[in-house]
Amino acid sequence: MTADTATLYIDGRWEAAASGKTREIRCPADGELVGLVSEAGREDTERAIAAARRAFDEGSWAALPAGERGGILLKVAEGLREKKAEFAKAESLDTGKRIVESEIDMDDIANCFEYFGRLAANEAGRLVDAGDPNVVSRIQYEPVGVVGMISPWNYPLLQAAWKIAPAIAAGCTFVLKPAELTPHTAMLTMSLLEEAGVPAGVANLVTGDGPNAGAPLSEHEDVDMVSFTGGLVTGKKVAAAAAETVKKVALELGGKNPNVIFADADFDAAVDNALNGAFVHSGQVCSAGARIVVEESIAERFTDELVRRAKDIRLGGPFDDAAESGPLISKAHREKVDAYVRAGEAEGARVRCGGAFATGTSGSSDLDKGFYYEPTVIDQVKQGMSVVVDEAFGPTVTIETFTDEDDAVRIANDTHYGLAGAVWTQDASKAQRVANRLRHGTVWINDFHPYLPQAEWGGFKQSGSGRELGPTGFEEYREAKHVYQNINPGVTGWFEDRSA
Repeated sequence: MTADTATLYIDGRWEAAASGKTREIRCPADGELVGLVSEAGREDTERAIAAARRAFDEGSWAALPAGERGGILLKVAEGLREKKAEFAKAESLDTGKRIVESEIDMDDIANCFEYFGRLAANEAGRLVDAGDPNVVSRIQYEPVGVVGMISPWNYPLLQAAWKIAPAIAAGCTFVLKPAELTPHTAMLTMSLLEEAGVPAGVANLVTGDGPNAGAPLSEHEDVDMVSFTGGLVTGKKVAAAAAETVKKVALELGGKNPNVIFADADFDAAVDNALNGAFVHSGQVCSAGARIVVEESIAERFTDELVRRAKDIRLGGPFDDAAESGPLISKAHREKVDAYVRAGEAEGARVRCGGAFATGTSGSSDLDKGFYYEPTVIDQVKQGMSVVVDEAFGPTVTIETFTDEDDAVRIANDTHYGLAGAVWTQDASKAQRVANRLRHGTVWINDFHPYLPQAEWGGFKQSGSGRELGPTGFEEYREAKHVYQNINPGVTGWFEDRSA
């Protein structure tokens, strides 16, 4: 898709990496070449940080009225809707996900930019009652400064937009480092931001890997905040590096999300949504319902039906109309998912279906050319097994059983993650009780996966810190300042004036 390798966007210009290194981007569905991009190194990222620093400290961006920044975001939303087909195609070629999923993503991304565009135009400080008529005390909100953004490969532009939109709304400048495997929609977005009126240096992009292009964003003293979405191991490294300069940190680190199903749930709806929760985008979703926690009395029936349905899922490439799910992102990731399944078997778990590389043909797709893995259901698991504890980030789901409400909550909360969860029951009181007791940042009742740009997203425990989306997601990119003004100053008399 890229005609040349000037894919770094720094200070309003497209540039190649200083080293001249490049990376091939290939579609994981069939191995076809998508494009050739620059492989940024530390030097490139530091130039981007310097540009963002100048734009914040010396430019007029931070002082621009919030309504004008909001107007820019509304233009971006409009541009995304106009270029939806182009953006969706780029996303599907990079990730291998079905084009219909990418089109849905583009709608959600446009809604995100629109939400923060409108929020920016309506946000103001507040007055504080100081208890003194001679004092005007107010809280004003200012941008945090230069933001380093590191986004993942599973939802490349969606996760980037959750950072870009509130940062622009707040008046920050930023350097974005998308996942090295999926850079193209980020590149398209830089052009869209420029067209919408974002000044040079405000938005910067470096394409490259984490250790070289990404690391400076959490280490550099000129970066005021780092926002990272990705795996737990890398997230801990980001937090540790950021601690050296005590910069603000926002982390979204994935989850091992329980889908709790009571015997009185709508059975067909619960099974269908369990499939969606586990196997949409081949399970490469931070909030995937990878742990089914089902009441004992219906466990056998539920598992049998889930296995039957999972076996029928059609795999295929982005533009295969018959496909219902796509490939994994890379050969290395597929091998990692397979190793996870094999480890579960070694611990005594039973693979009811799947558990193997998908091969042959499906619809118009040649599965042998891509990194496909069969939808996998694993039962006879016990708490503490690696398949229950660890995040596979692939098309796998485990089955755990419970006896009563307290047991269900105990099992669902038995994880060091806390991103999302769901409860299925037709008893409204029970649904609320369980939802209130689940230690997860998002809890769905009789549903799975929907989110809203106006509602906060983030996790408890080791699923991360801070929140994206909603008013709180906006506040992540702002600092509160208290300005206390005495309009009738006088001598305090606290210390006696002995000069007389």
